[in-house]
Amino acid sequence: MAIAGKLITLEGGEGAGKSTQLALLTQQLEAHGSKVLKLREPGGTLLGERLREVLKSPQSKLEPTTEACLFAACRAQLVGEVIRPALAQGSVVLCDRFIDSTVAYQAGGRGLDRTLMEALNRLACGSLRPDLTVLLDLDPAQGLGRASVRDQGQPDRFEVLQDGFHQRVRDFYHTLAREEPQRFLVLNAHQPPEKVAQQIWHEVQRRFS
Repeated sequence: MAIAGKLITLEGGEGAGKSTQLALLTQQLEAHGSKVLKLREPGGTLLGERLREVLKSPQSKLEPTTEACLFAACRAQLVGEVIRPALAQGSVVLCDRFIDSTVAYQAGGRGLDRTLMEALNRLACGSLRPDLTVLLDLDPAQGLGRASVRDQGQPDRFEVLQDGFHQRVRDFYHTLAREEPQRFLVLNAHQPPEKVAQQIWHEVQRRFS
């Protein structure tokens, strides 16, 4: 049976396999008759893609608060311009990163005030929340190694940060998952991608079919 009008987000640290799982889940959903829209953050709109270049470039020297506000601006545009209309039309929206990235990276990693980061999310998204968030959990060192291979040795602004930053991000993701176990599915991303994809698809069917 086709699934319609759901927002599913994929979260995790660098190199955790979010893009791979988004593609595999898209294949499963489309094979079962669902209309799927794939998105990434930052991005998905003209504004978002332009700001993505700024946010990801190692040459960008951004204050943590500037960084957080730019991510929120990208998200606000994406929600208003793309996500809400797509959900209203019955699409399943799959997003590579969403609200939890801001809390994990900017509050957990950067040390900004969590309450303010959550307020930014509310400003950007209103009442919109994911129906399911898949957290792909991976040791930061392994994830950064994967990312380095993927990026052919040209790391972005986040991949060049110290190990402590990435461990704080991982720890904060686990905090978020413990606080909202009904929304999160936490998976070991050390597993083969096909096995992870099976686990995600099983949960999607269990929740929405």
